[in-house]
Parts: sequence; structure tokens; C-alpha cells
Amino acid sequence: MRVDRVSLAAAAAGISTFLNLYTPQAVLPSLAATFGVPLARTGLTITASLLAVALVAPFAGAISDAFGRKRLIVGAALAVTVPTVLVATSPTLEAMLLWRFVQGLLLPFVFAVTVAYIGEECEGPAAIRAAGVYSSGAIFGGFSGRFVAGIAAEFGGWRLGFLAAAALTGLAAIAVAILLPQEKKFRPMRGGVRATLRGWREHMGNGRLWGTCAVGFGMLFSVVATFTYVNFRLAGAPFNLSPGALGSVFSVYLVGVITTPLSTRLAVAIGRQRTAALAAAVAIAGELWTLLPTLPAVILGLALASAGLFVAQALGLGFIGVAAPRARSSAVGIYVSTYYVGGALGGLLPGGLWHRFGWPGCVALACAMILAMGIAAVATFRDPAAPAHG
Repeated sequence: MRVDRVSLAAAAAGISTFLNLYTPQAVLPSLAATFGVPLARTGLTITASLLAVALVAPFAGAISDAFGRKRLIVGAALAVTVPTVLVATSPTLEAMLLWRFVQGLLLPFVFAVTVAYIGEECEGPAAIRAAGVYSSGAIFGGFSGRFVAGIAAEFGGWRLGFLAAAALTGLAAIAVAILLPQEKKFRPMRGGVRATLRGWREHMGNGRLWGTCAVGFGMLFSVVATFTYVNFRLAGAPFNLSPGALGSVFSVYLVGVITTPLSTRLAVAIGRQRTAALAAAVAIAGELWTLLPTLPAVILGLALASAGLFVAQALGLGFIGVAAPRARSSAVGIYVSTYYVGGALGGLLPGGLWHRFGWPGCVALACAMILAMGIAAVATFRDPAAPAHG
């Protein structure tokens, strides 16, 4: 029963985090019209939060290692509702960027500390399942943020969209507060700054942790690269999709809600390494499938790529607690920072390839990154009982 509560609470935490990160993507044209700025500038509403997350995540982990898990998870999840409401009432784009940055400062206290909690309170198959449920919640939250904001904006404008996101965030925070058991295995790090620095030194020399971070980096790099540049392809000939139709492409994210829990069962049955290799193969096959010249083939390819990449994400999250037995939440913070650096680069680096080679160039880069991610996963995801090398 306790593991079931942990899983449900983890799902709610994942929803509350990713519900907020990407909400503006559904209403960027409306923001440009309201504030009288170029469309490209409104993309800073995404960058502001991602930058704050990458900057704060390691420190969120260190604070949690000293003060505990549940109180920070619940407190941060509730606190996020405040800047979300202020985003909705922003009089200028600059004010919105400020409150989006504040959102990003708070979200690592939900994300990083929840994963650290799972690593401590759950063991073996239970930890894999809880991490999988968390990842499903994150996937659903990422889809819901865009979907809810878009639907609400249709009826009452973009401000209503953010208010709806704030309400859902508050409900998710209440669910975490009710469902998440108080931690029992947490032991605070003693020694203040010295102990924190000692934990960081351990992490810096932890090859398995950095291998896990490489998986997260490659995963978000590939997702952002794929879903940013496929929009350019689908907006042009022969597809000529409208902006509304392009937005609906994100519904393939929901494939991850189904495949991630199934993959955790597979990981229990055949091990993380084989599951990671299979996930990478599926993702590469999906990327290649998008090269076919029909819309159903592209959608199927995106669905396969999403399925494989989200499986890799779940496996990586579930392995952090194994890779870093001490100072887990600061280890998660390192993972989160590298994860979002990967996403930022995934939006930038394929640009030159797009202009020179078009979509095939972007696919080639994504496949190379997924292959590297798969190699890192197989090299890193040894079961605890397996002998360690190095």
C-alpha cells in the first residue's frame, strides 16, 4: 500500500512540474499579439524557466540533503501556484519572464527531491515502478500544460490558460501532500558546507552518475531537436499543416504514458541494460520512419521515437539512486542540470543542419545522439548485484 501511495504521489509531482514548464508553447502567438513583440521573442518564456531550473537544481538537491524530502516537495509544489497566477496577470512580457524565471527556481525542489525520495524509500522493482509512474506523470503533465492552456485560451484568452494551469498545479500539490508518506530512510547530511562539498566531490568522480546524466542529456536533446524541427517540415510541402494541426502533433507524447509503465515491467524482467538498448533501437527506428513522405508515417515515427526516448528517461531517473547511494538529491540536481542543458542544445545545434540538409540532417543528428545515449545506458545501467568495474 505504501508503495502505491508513493507512486501516485510521484505521478502528481511529475504532473505539477511539467504542467508548468512548457505551458506557454500553446499560446505564443497570443502573447506576441498582446505584448506587441515578435513571435520569436515570446520563446523566451520557455527559456527563462529552463535556465532557472538548470541553475538551481544542484542547490535544491543539497538543501534537501540537509533538511529532508517531503516538506520541500509539498512546499515547492504549493508555492509554484503563486508565480503561475502572476504570469497570468503580467502587464508586460518582461514581467512574465520574471515570473516564469521564478517558476523555474521552484520546480527543482519538486523534481529533484521527488526522484531522490524514490531512490531512498523504494528498492529494487518498487523503485523502477515508482520512477516509471513518475515519468508517466511528467509526460502527461507536459502534454496537459500545452493542451489545457490552448483550450482555455480558446474560451477566455491566454490569461485564463495560465490560471487553469495554476489551479491544476494546486490540486496536484494537495494530492502530493495527502498521498506521499513521510520519509523513513532519509538521514540528513551533517557538517554543513563541508559535507555538501564532500558530496559534490563524490559525485564528480562517480562515472555511473555521469553515465546516467549522459542518458538524460541525450534524451532531452533528441526530444527537443525532433519536435522543434519536425514542425518546420510539416508546415511546408507536401504536408502544409496549419498551426492548430501542428500543435496536435504533441499528442504523440501520450504514447509515453502507456509505454513507460510497460517498460518498467520489462526492466524488472530482463534488466535495465537490455531495456535501454531496446528503447534506443525503437527511438532510432522512429526517427528514420519520419523520413517517409506521408503524414501517417511521420506521426507513427514520432510516436515510436517518443516511446523509446521516454523509456530511456524513466530508466535514467530510476537509476540515479543506484548510481549515487549518498547525497542523492544533489546527484539528481546534477542530472537535472545536464538534462536541461541537453534540451537547450537540442533546440540550437540542429539549426545549421536544417538550413543545409533539411529534415534528413536533423534526423541524422538525432539518431547519432540516441545511439550515443544507448551506448552510455548499456555501459552504465548495471544491476546492483553485478560486479563494478572502476
